[in-house]
Amino acid sequence: MTLHDNVRAQLRAIETVMRLHQHWQSDAPDASAFNSDQPFCMDTLAPLEWLQWVLIPRMHQLLDNGQPLPQNFAIAPYYEVALEASHPLRERVLPELLALDALFADDNA
Repeated sequence: MTLHDNVRAQLRAIETVMRLHQHWQSDAPDASAFNSDQPFCMDTLAPLEWLQWVLIPRMHQLLDNGQPLPQNFAIAPYYEVALEASHPLRERVLPELLALDALFADDNA
């Protein structure tokens, strides 16, 4: 499998975890939530909302259009901080995010 195939598969795995644990939203946040100038829209979106409505679609768009993937990509460190230890999805989504990050490690990218 190519890097693109692996990234797409890992994005689907993240989505699956979120869906299985009822953290996948059917309705998008208000459009104004995406106008944030903060990293991860942290002032307007919850961490899992950003994952669902920003990262996953943008990564799929890059893949669909054959565009270059980001370099030095690491999303898991943000989620290690952003999701409190008591968050019900933390222990399930972090391994999936770490797996996505591993695809962008210097020896894989």
